[in-house]
Amino acid sequence: MKISVKQLRAFLAVAHTLNFAQASERLNLSQPALSLAIRGLEEALGGALLTRTTRRVALTPEGEALFPMARQLLADWDNVEEAMRQRFTLQRGKVSVAAMPSFAGNPLPPILRAFRDRYAGINVTVHDVVNEQVLEMVRDGRVEMGIAFEPEPDSGLHFTPLTCDRFVAIVPADSRLATRSKLSWRELLSLDFITLQRPSAVRLLLEESLMKSGRRLEVAFESHQLVTVGRMVASGLGASAVPTLCASQMTELGAVCLPLSHPVIERRVGVIRASSQPLSAAAQALLDTVRTAFPAL
Repeated sequence: MKISVKQLRAFLAVAHTLNFAQASERLNLSQPALSLAIRGLEEALGGALLTRTTRRVALTPEGEALFPMARQLLADWDNVEEAMRQRFTLQRGKVSVAAMPSFAGNPLPPILRAFRDRYAGINVTVHDVVNEQVLEMVRDGRVEMGIAFEPEPDSGLHFTPLTCDRFVAIVPADSRLATRSKLSWRELLSLDFITLQRPSAVRLLLEESLMKSGRRLEVAFESHQLVTVGRMVASGLGASAVPTLCASQMTELGAVCLPLSHPVIERRVGVIRASSQPLSAAAQALLDTVRTAFPAL
């Protein structure tokens, strides 16, 4: 027979007061029910914990030994209950999210500000990694959720779409193309092209989309980070195409952003999580906050 929290509470109430009537009142429990709980605890442990006469109640040596241990056990249990209650009510908690750079460096910070204003006790860890690593971290369980381009249907991941991101051209401010209202890929590729290194999802998407339209992507400069691509373009080394999500960041770096067509290249961006793993309360709250920042597709 296993002991229960109810039995330990009954024992502590009697041990504190050495009076069954007072202990019953403290626990809001009838004296027969209190006696039954104590008897059940004694049977589970194998011996008497209390001696009871018509005049007094006292602890046996075994009861004296149990008293501090039971007090610590219940304190720990109460702490566990309170900690979990705070997590489920979003007063405390922790969530880890992986996001591709175009999202992590642009729409995510104001979303996190709104989340923090509402759930100040929840710690958020953001892993700013390329698209492929976002998928890998979600699959491996290193993060509860990721934000990236839509994965392949057979990826085994659950995808919640947020927006459809279209690629835009970025050119140097002093380029002959900077005053145009829009650009075609033929015009953009007349400049040296700068892009991310393989196996970046951005790089692969551009190459595959251009190949379908009969064009080959000739690359002059490569980098691992979009911010470096933006700085290279701003300094006059060439041009590039980036997701609209990071257009404002490119403008801040000094590049000029222009609509890009022939072909139009776009892909859905959304929240990714493991299909078989439910989100924690904190992660679900973060997902809800992210979704409110984007109109429904």
